[in-house]
Amino acid sequence: MAVAALKEALRLLSRDPVLWTPGLVGGAIGAGLWILYNLTGTFFTSRLLVIFALVLLFFIAGMIQILRSGKKDLRSLLSGGMHSFFRVLLPQLVIVFTIMLILFAAMVPLTLAGVPSDPSAVSFIMTATAIPIVMLTFFFDVAAIFEDRRVFDSIARSIQIVVNRSGQVALFYLLSAGVFLGIIFSMMVLWEAFLYDRLQPLLNYNETQIQAFTPDQLVALIGPSGMWITAGIIFITVTLLIPVLLSFKVCFFRSISGEVIPIQQVAGEYDSKGRWYKY
Repeated sequence: MAVAALKEALRLLSRDPVLWTPGLVGGAIGAGLWILYNLTGTFFTSRLLVIFALVLLFFIAGMIQILRSGKKDLRSLLSGGMHSFFRVLLPQLVIVFTIMLILFAAMVPLTLAGVPSDPSAVSFIMTATAIPIVMLTFFFDVAAIFEDRRVFDSIARSIQIVVNRSGQVALFYLLSAGVFLGIIFSMMVLWEAFLYDRLQPLLNYNETQIQAFTPDQLVALIGPSGMWITAGIIFITVTLLIPVLLSFKVCFFRSISGEVIPIQQVAGEYDSKGRWYKY
């Protein structure tokens, strides 16, 4: 099922150019942030990061909406983004808040016990907390749009699908990781091919020098032209990653959601004789 969903996603991307819009927007944002970081530092970059992330989320919501409606044009994408933006944003904020709350709850006992806050320990706890939560709630955005679900209901629906179809979902994650690593590796090879002459001195570095090598030193090594080449590679990479993985995610959810029957909560009440009346 996951393989068939991937093929369907690639077919949709080859047939409908508008589905590449979120990738183009994300690629432009990624390249722009890279250039801005190198020209101005972290001050402006960090402040624009949240705004750019919200803009990208708008286009992602629009893409999911047009995949649901079948109206694949730019106007439908923009209207779909306006209609579904908060439907995707609010569950995402709940998930992020949950991760931060669990991290805080795990760190408080250590702090009260007098254990110093080791950055490596914090990173480990953060990773151990975030990965399971993200994997369980990975389909919340598609569930929210495709099934018109509210904030907590969309999260619960994602968890239900992951738990009930764990084998197929695991295959989906493996294929997604393979696609992600394949694109990243290909773009890294392309980047190294363009900047081979500038990167050649790194071949003479010993292990200590490589470990001490910083991103600022890399930027100085590749020079201004290398910075623009890197921006172009970032643009191509993100342009490929977002549409391919998001289309794959939507197609997989669409194929598997029919097998997992949603739990319907029927509203009603019992009368004095124990009889049930639904609203």
